[in-house]
Amino acid sequence: MNKIRMGVVGTGNISRMHINGILGSPDAELKAICDNDGAVLKTKGDLYGIPDALRFTDYEALLKCPEVDAISICTPNCMHYPVAVAAVQNGKPFLIEKPVTMTYEQAVALKDMAAKANVAHMVDFSFRFKAAARHAKWMIEQGYLGDIRHVYAEYLQCMNVSDTSAFTWKHSRELAGTGVLNNLGSHVVDLIRFMVGDFNKVCGHAGVCVPSRPGGASGGRGVVDAYDFSHTLGELDCGASVTLTLTKMAYGRKNYQKIEVYGSKGALVYCIDRDESIEACVGDVYERGGDFHRITLPAQNFPGMMQSFLNIVLGKGAGLAPVMDDGCINQRVLDAIDRSITQNKWVSIEKS
Repeated sequence: MNKIRMGVVGTGNISRMHINGILGSPDAELKAICDNDGAVLKTKGDLYGIPDALRFTDYEALLKCPEVDAISICTPNCMHYPVAVAAVQNGKPFLIEKPVTMTYEQAVALKDMAAKANVAHMVDFSFRFKAAARHAKWMIEQGYLGDIRHVYAEYLQCMNVSDTSAFTWKHSRELAGTGVLNNLGSHVVDLIRFMVGDFNKVCGHAGVCVPSRPGGASGGRGVVDAYDFSHTLGELDCGASVTLTLTKMAYGRKNYQKIEVYGSKGALVYCIDRDESIEACVGDVYERGGDFHRITLPAQNFPGMMQSFLNIVLGKGAGLAPVMDDGCINQRVLDAIDRSITQNKWVSIEKS
C-alpha cells in the first residue's frame, strides 16, 4: 500500500481537522467524501477536488467503494455507531470521533465487533496529542507530584450563550446525546484518565439554560434537551477527588480547557486556551513561596492525531493513541454521570 486512500463521512466543522491531517501526511490521500446534504457535498467536493463519482450521500456506498481503504467518521454523534459498524462489516479501518457511541452498550458491541473482525481503528480524543497533555502525564507518572489528592478540571466554551443562535443537531438529545457532557466531557474524562487514572464513582448536575432556539422544524423553534452545562463530583481509583465543570454558556470563552492536579509533593496546571501550557509547583522551596512556574514544553517527537491513526493502519504501533477500549471506558463514565444527574445520587462506575 503506497498511500492509504481515505474517505471522510460527514463534512461538517470537525472534518476540517481530519482532512487537514490527511492532506498533510505522506502516507494518505483524500479519496472520497460523504454527506447527506447535497449542497454541502458539492461545495466540499469542489473545494478538495473530489471527482463526482467519489462524492457520496450514502455512507454504505462509500464503504463499498474499492478506491477507499479507510475512513474518518465525522458525523453527528447519533451516527457514529452505525457508520462504524458498517466500516467493520466492510473491513475498513476507521477513525471515529468522540463520543464513540450514544451508550456504553453500543460502545462495547462496537469494540467486540472490531476485535473479532481484526479491523484497525482509533478514537479521536484529540487532546492526547498535545505536548502539554503528554508532558503532564509524564510528570505525574515520574512521581513529581507524589500521591494525587485533587483534580480540578473545566472545559468552557461560549457557543450557546446567545439565545438567538440557531438550533442545531448539537441541541438535540436524540442526535447529540447529553450535549456538553458527551461533546466536551468526553475529552476531559479521557484526559483525566490519561494523566491520573480511572474513575470510581461520580455525582452530577446539569441543565439547559436556553430551552428553545430558532431554526427548528418547519421554521419554528427547536426544543433544546441536550445539556448546556454540567458539573460533576467524582472519585478516582487512586482515591483522588475530582471536580469537573463543562459549559457552552461561558461568556467570552472560545475553547478554554484547564486541569489542575494537586499531589502530596507538587502540583501542576495544564491549560489549553490561545496556546497550550503547563505551570508547575514542585519542591519545598517553591511550595513555601507558592510559586508556579511555566514549563518549557519539549518539542513534539510523536505523531499527531491523523498520523497516529495512519500508523495503526500501517502496523507501525499505536503508542498512546486511544482505541475502542478507551472509548468504552469513557462512555461508561459519561453514562454513569448522566444516570447520576437523572437519579440525583452518587453512581459507582462498574468495572468490566
